[in-house]
Amino acid sequence: MKLGIVGLPNVGKSTLFNAITKAGAEAANYPFCTIEPNVGVVTVPDERLKVLHEMYDSKKTVYTTIEFYDIAGLVKGASKGEGLGNKFLGHIREVAAIVHVVRCFDDPNVVHVGGRIDPLSDIEIINTELILSDLEILERRLQKTQKNLKGDKTLQTELALLLKVKETLEKGLSARTLDLSEEETGYVRSLDLLSFKPIIYAANVSEADATSGTENEYVNAVRRFAATEGSDVVVICAKLESEIAELDDEEKAVFLEELGIKESGLDKLIKASYHLLDLISFLTAGPQEVRAWTIKRGTKAPQAAGKIHTDFERGFIRAETVAYDDLIQCGNLATAKEKGLVRSEGKDYVVKDGDVILFRFNV
Repeated sequence: MKLGIVGLPNVGKSTLFNAITKAGAEAANYPFCTIEPNVGVVTVPDERLKVLHEMYDSKKTVYTTIEFYDIAGLVKGASKGEGLGNKFLGHIREVAAIVHVVRCFDDPNVVHVGGRIDPLSDIEIINTELILSDLEILERRLQKTQKNLKGDKTLQTELALLLKVKETLEKGLSARTLDLSEEETGYVRSLDLLSFKPIIYAANVSEADATSGTENEYVNAVRRFAATEGSDVVVICAKLESEIAELDDEEKAVFLEELGIKESGLDKLIKASYHLLDLISFLTAGPQEVRAWTIKRGTKAPQAAGKIHTDFERGFIRAETVAYDDLIQCGNLATAKEKGLVRSEGKDYVVKDGDVILFRFNV
């Protein structure tokens, strides 16, 4: 899973990236200090793996991961090449979802590219550049479809949908705000529009606001806007995350408790990412390793098996499945089998979050 961290210069984007990945990307108080996207790989915390590791006395534990791409600060005019904009927009095209860091704090020592703190203006600038880039792509696709329409009347439906998307973009609205059928969604996704990518707005607040238990008016404004397009909002403090990143797990838990914070910004971001992309994890366990595998919700057993190896999908026979909670309650797999909680599932079985699975296959 690849997430692209975007935002205007000096909103705390690279500071957040450094904190959540410990990758040491350069963070400076001037625009364009990031040109090529830095990449950081983060393990997805999953307490279930620790429990299974102890149960099976496994040799190793393998967590699923998320790749964060720190994409350089976009500016107004990026779609026309301003500030190396075309290059940066190309980097966004490669990710599954966008984390848009929005500055929601006041600090006279950190300059703002717009001269004042206005999160809605920041959001509009980024979204407008994505929309303008999409309109160029759409225009080329429309010309091609209209040209081919003369010889293929079945393209009439496609043309109508393209015009519908264009009309939305020309109103300054992102493609993700469109109300589409499942079939239409698949087609629009194939266009690879930047403004159709799912987005999380990361409201970057001050340390005082992060620990106060209340949200400032900047954050409230971001939430109201996000609601209009069905996007998620995560409140984080990049500065605080930098401090948390230096601690081990035990120290981190004590630090968060002292501050009265339930979970780190990274944990909130990961949860929001899974929700946004509709992802779940199934588990495999044995003496050699316990491991989490990330799949789309609704994935059937053979395709889930294919995440492990293509041979597993090709030669799929059945999936011996037990729910994680049932397995833990029984204490071991043998007891779960005795109680009839281990099921033999076929090709039509839809894998559920927390399923502990042993795939049977023959190639």
